[in-house]
Amino acid sequence: MLHLGLGSFHRAHQAVYLHQLQQTGDRRWALAGGNIRPDMAETIEALIAQQGAYTLETVTPQGERSYTRITSIQTVVRHDPMLSGLIRLGADANTRIISFTVTEAGYYLDAKDKLDLNFADLQADLDALKSGKPGSTIYGALTAILKARMQANAGPVTLLNCDNLRHNGDRSRSGLLQFLELLGDAELLAWVMAHTSSPNAMVDRITPRPTAEVRTRVLAATGIDDAAALMGESFIQWVIEDHFIAGRPAWETVGVEMVESVQAYEEAKIRLLNATHSCIAWAGTLVGYTYIHEGTLDAQIRQFAFDYVTNDVIPVLDTPEHPCPLNLPTYRDVVLDRFGNPAIADTNQRVAMDGFSKIPGFIAPTFRERLARNESIDSVAMLPALFLAYLQRWHAGQISYTYQDQAMDPAVAHAICESADPVAAFCADLPLWGNLANDPRLLSAMRAAFARVQQFIQGRNA
Repeated sequence: MLHLGLGSFHRAHQAVYLHQLQQTGDRRWALAGGNIRPDMAETIEALIAQQGAYTLETVTPQGERSYTRITSIQTVVRHDPMLSGLIRLGADANTRIISFTVTEAGYYLDAKDKLDLNFADLQADLDALKSGKPGSTIYGALTAILKARMQANAGPVTLLNCDNLRHNGDRSRSGLLQFLELLGDAELLAWVMAHTSSPNAMVDRITPRPTAEVRTRVLAATGIDDAAALMGESFIQWVIEDHFIAGRPAWETVGVEMVESVQAYEEAKIRLLNATHSCIAWAGTLVGYTYIHEGTLDAQIRQFAFDYVTNDVIPVLDTPEHPCPLNLPTYRDVVLDRFGNPAIADTNQRVAMDGFSKIPGFIAPTFRERLARNESIDSVAMLPALFLAYLQRWHAGQISYTYQDQAMDPAVAHAICESADPVAAFCADLPLWGNLANDPRLLSAMRAAFARVQQFIQGRNA
């Protein structure tokens, strides 16, 4: 397996499952990996110095810590602008899976899953590839790798998403095929359609950015001074559609759920976990908290999250016509317990990012389904109302950290906040709401929710 994006999540999740498989004696598969952008240089160098090995600290909600030396990454690729190391590995016939971890915004897809060419990165990659360079987006990197693979006659390969994009295999494949059409490479487009598969997958493990304290604890517990040490929660889950074109590891022997369709698991995770996570991060920031567990353990913020899931999400995800394979009330409670784990020390800064892609991806579908059934949207409306209040703080320069949002046009966001009626301007934004933009039912619910958010903030400042 070649993995693009050797960030903390990959190393606390996919690499762990393969490590566990290897520990059973099944060593038929190994990982290679690197980054398509020149980031995380210190971590990459540390991994190279440690032959790909590193220590993972996991923590239960009760504060129990354990330490595992992960050794499944056998090749670490140093970044170079031509991505030569990644291309060489991707074109090797022994590479049967190319996996990647990308933020939702990193796919550059609009509400209709069309590539949004307003992003300069996409156009730059198309221009770069036409001049023989690989570019820096996931599409540019995959195009360069797959073209080399086609030319080497190296055989079929599975493209496997390991991230939070809904319907990630289907949608990233659509984005890649659109990218190849724009590039005008008909031969590669036909080859990719015939020689790759793109299973959908759902991944889950809270993995904060590593801190110096993690390295210190690892040294104290193991005697290893590990510059690539990281930590995550004890909970871990991976659900994958079993559609692999060139073989796969026997992941099911180490707890991965191999299924025909991942949709029900994916929807539950995105709406009960991801959207709730953002709710807590936005609300927590508004009242001065730094960490997710602080907001989760705040009774009022926890109630916002609980009501959102209980009142508006569970009724649309578990119906007599389409029963959910998961026990959603139990899943909700497990999620809130996980978020309340103080040992994770997950920051609001990390979780609050990318609101302009999270609202259309994680939150707007619940609005659509509730409205289609003529049901209340009062509880779900609290989430975008919290984000609007958060955005106003950002606009005023009153967020204590740097807010990152790949999908946000800062000029548009500032204009919403400067509007005479910010709620109406927010509800009119097409990228956020699609066909719900300017819907009077959305506007009415948002006005009521925004008033509740203002009361919440004022009550804390009283």
